[in-house]
Amino acid sequence: MGLTVLAIDAGNSKTDVAIVTSDGEVLATARGGGFRPPAVGVDTAMDDLAETVTQALTAAGLTSVTQVSACLANADFPVEEEQLAAALRARAWGRSVTVRNDTFAILRAGVTEPRGVAVVCGAGINCVGMRPDGRTARFPALGRVSGDWGGGWGLSEEALWHAARAEDGRGAPTALARTLPAHFGLPTMYALIEALHLEHIPPLRRHELTPVLFATASGGDPVARTIVERQAEEVAAMAVVALTRLDLLSEETPVLLGGGVLAARHPQLNDRIAHLLTERAPKAVPQVVTASPVLGAALLGLDRVGTREGAQGRLRRYYGV
Repeated sequence: MGLTVLAIDAGNSKTDVAIVTSDGEVLATARGGGFRPPAVGVDTAMDDLAETVTQALTAAGLTSVTQVSACLANADFPVEEEQLAAALRARAWGRSVTVRNDTFAILRAGVTEPRGVAVVCGAGINCVGMRPDGRTARFPALGRVSGDWGGGWGLSEEALWHAARAEDGRGAPTALARTLPAHFGLPTMYALIEALHLEHIPPLRRHELTPVLFATASGGDPVARTIVERQAEEVAAMAVVALTRLDLLSEETPVLLGGGVLAARHPQLNDRIAHLLTERAPKAVPQVVTASPVLGAALLGLDRVGTREGAQGRLRRYYGV
């Protein structure tokens, strides 16, 4: 069978695994639950991951592979990558193990070589970049403590903040004071604040307010539009900094936009990002990537072991790209 890769894309909500040969053939896949070491501990998270990996290895008729290529949520610092890599090596799933933050999987899924920048705006926001020579650019991406702004959770919080102040008179008027509570069938922001505080509405349902924000912005509301424009500014700023760090401003370079907020292709947001990149990084080529991130993890693994001719195309066709 030759060289094989165990590709792992493990996010907070789900995990995808694939066993891939060096000629791009997918031998087996499996899907499992989220990967959350900060919440459950590394050992428990690895035990959960093991169920999904074992399922894929068994289906492929293997007990181990040449290369484990793991793109993992919560691998935000080198020390965390090293800790998680050690935990993976202890499982003896592969002769060699490489761990990266899961944002690298989205980047590699969208480019034909390991070169470019990806900004992911889903529940949170993150950005990474890479060059074929191994140089990378990245951010801690831990929220406001690391200088980040936005993402689905941050946008919903910002919308709630402006809507609350509009209703009680501390802030400028905005239709958000009506559209946000209306989403939950409530008459006022006061009622929505009470329902969220008492958890009559589960906290995780705040994510539902991000599409409401974009719909309100599309309707012309100035406050909502300002929030969306701020998100575009943040995405562009991260991309330009990553391009600068990698000396890619002077070269035509793909800038991949991923995650639920950007993949939704809201015109005001994505068009504004494209405009800002045209101003600040004219050679950047922005494009939305919707390919499965496990494809990127597999390609990163194949980059390590080497591939036969046509392997990347074969693998991409399997994932429909």
